[in-house]
Amino acid sequence: MPGATDCYPDTLLSVDQARDRLLRALGPVTAVETVALDAADGRVLARDVVAARSLPPFAQAAMDGYALDHRDVAGAAGPVRLPLSGRIAAGDAPGPLVPGTAVRIFTGAPLPEGADTVLMQEDADLDGDVLLAPPGLAPGRHCRAVGEDIAAGAVALPAGRRLSPAAVALAAALGEQGLAVRAPLTVALLSTGNEVRPAGAPLPPGAIHDANGPLLTALLRRLGCRVVPAGIVGDDPAALAATLSSLTADLILSSGGVSAGEEDHVKAAVAALGGIDFWRLALKPGKPLAFGHVGNTPFLGLPGNPFAAFAAFLALGRPLVQRLSGETVADPPRVTVRCGFAHGRAPGKREYLRVALRQEGGDTVAHLAGAGGSAALSSLAVADAVAEVEEARDSLRTGDPLTVIPLHGLF
Repeated sequence: MPGATDCYPDTLLSVDQARDRLLRALGPVTAVETVALDAADGRVLARDVVAARSLPPFAQAAMDGYALDHRDVAGAAGPVRLPLSGRIAAGDAPGPLVPGTAVRIFTGAPLPEGADTVLMQEDADLDGDVLLAPPGLAPGRHCRAVGEDIAAGAVALPAGRRLSPAAVALAAALGEQGLAVRAPLTVALLSTGNEVRPAGAPLPPGAIHDANGPLLTALLRRLGCRVVPAGIVGDDPAALAATLSSLTADLILSSGGVSAGEEDHVKAAVAALGGIDFWRLALKPGKPLAFGHVGNTPFLGLPGNPFAAFAAFLALGRPLVQRLSGETVADPPRVTVRCGFAHGRAPGKREYLRVALRQEGGDTVAHLAGAGGSAALSSLAVADAVAEVEEARDSLRTGDPLTVIPLHGLF
């Protein structure tokens, strides 16, 4: 990051341009450590997990029933009598199937050599110890083949993915006892503004409680970060510079003070301590945004209004954290729904709108979720998704197709 130059003040980058520029400038910064499986959920995998064995490791029954050789019933005109020659439960090590017989078998049990088909017990007829097997059973019926889930030598879990409970279970099934993961990203989080006070503190005239700090702390923690609170700093250039220069972290994230007003001092402080790579984004809300570095530490300054801070974090903060954490950078899932409102706009900026999703006449319809101002929090709190209006699109009409980013599970 050292060596980044200030952009001209009138430079207005698209979201995609800014994202590409940010991702090209950075790489993973966190160390690699090995953790036990019970501590791996939510961590970013640092090395591929290659299957040392196949899953399943042996052919096995997928149902309770009777294992047989399909050739014994192929071409028969009616049921074929197959004496029962054994019983195989999960965990057994059976010998070969006696030709011309069947064996009782249970789910998960290994198929004996010579058997390739399982007749489900619900479909089976017995005459004492003889199975009346119907003709024409297809080979492989109700069986799990060796490696049908994962073949030995295949990459079961690629490096860069954030581990889920299912991924941890797969690693366990493959015999892994520990996994190489990235250390959590350490983020120093700073709120700015003379008017901002901690939640619960007395409010003098003109003051507000800090909502951005708790909002961003929660978002960062859901992305696996370790958050170092840097407190609230007023609109004082010297205090801002002193605080920024004192922070030790993998990333510095701030909210407020990055616009062009006389009381917006963050951008100048960062430029003096390191550099600003860009600071204006073609995003509504979220236009005033600063990306640069303090010393060698990446810095991202978000707008002060809560939804603008959220929108800018969605657009750039999320991919930035993914990159620095060693996680594969992935776009958020998007779905197309029907627009349930009219919205006037001029093309040129990407716009995010808070929406609630409802099922109406078999369609998913997006409706505006409460107050729309960039400072409004109640609408963000009840929103199911964020509507993403592309830069080239003009006003929205009721019934138009609309792209939305569902919020559930995104962070």
